[in-house]
Amino acid sequence: MANNVVDRPLRWRNSKRSERPTWMEKPHPVSLIFKLLAIALIIFLTLYPMLAVLGTSFSGQAEIAQNNGLVLFPLHPTFDAYQTIFSGGVVTSALLRSLLITIVGTAASLAITVAMAYGLTRRDLVGGKFFLTAALFTMLFSAGIIPNFLVVKELGLLNNYAALILPVMISAFNLIVIRSFFQNLPQELIEAARIDGVGDFGILIRIVLPLSKGVLAVIGLFYAVNYWNAFFSAMLYLDADQWPLPMILRQYALLGQPMTDGANTAEIAAPSQAIQMAVVVISLIPIVLVFPFLQRYFTKGVLTGAVKG
Repeated sequence: MANNVVDRPLRWRNSKRSERPTWMEKPHPVSLIFKLLAIALIIFLTLYPMLAVLGTSFSGQAEIAQNNGLVLFPLHPTFDAYQTIFSGGVVTSALLRSLLITIVGTAASLAITVAMAYGLTRRDLVGGKFFLTAALFTMLFSAGIIPNFLVVKELGLLNNYAALILPVMISAFNLIVIRSFFQNLPQELIEAARIDGVGDFGILIRIVLPLSKGVLAVIGLFYAVNYWNAFFSAMLYLDADQWPLPMILRQYALLGQPMTDGANTAEIAAPSQAIQMAVVVISLIPIVLVFPFLQRYFTKGVLTGAVKG
């Protein structure tokens, strides 16, 4: 009897301990040490390349040579590489082209995707199932590089920036996410607007879009990243003097081509290694600046539409 009284609290504590979620259990000291070491290793592997690229872009020729090409913390930081890039020439032109392609492409893709997604939410749309099936079909089967190139060529889009936008203007995945989000909006609002005499375009502009800021922000980020990083399509469809920033990054930073090739004479003022790293930093800055402001929309925007879709 006495043993039962003593064991009861132990069993109760053991049962309570077993009912605790894994993340609430007190870790073993050895396990805790391994977790801290793993986290420290991941942080080091993540930050080291970023600091090396950033530090080298602010370094001079002597400091880069002294540190075998990579400088983590420059002792004498200089902005020569960035002044060289923004003083005109190949990199500056490529940066402006990338900005133009990203802004125009993102705006066009969002407008077309929203219009098509809203149309596919209408049950009375003629051929709605056919268009939805056709969009889903492209997610499973792709035409391939050569058919796409021939289509772009026959349309007369070679050496035209439209070749980077029109073939990828609508993403089937993004279309499904936005359509699912639209379908989950309160239908009472839409029906009330119809009773008040508001047309489909008015409902889209005045009711649907204001309620869909989260998903539009996330899908817009997806499109912007896609256009900003477009380098393979640029290599296929554009001449060298029309290349956007990713192709310049590939030529000068990845392939190690000298910056003096076809560049403005001012571009040789800074070390080539520093300019290469500065190009990498510039290519990352827009996405790094935009992502924190849109991160809070990811769960509400994408996951809601994807799960309920």
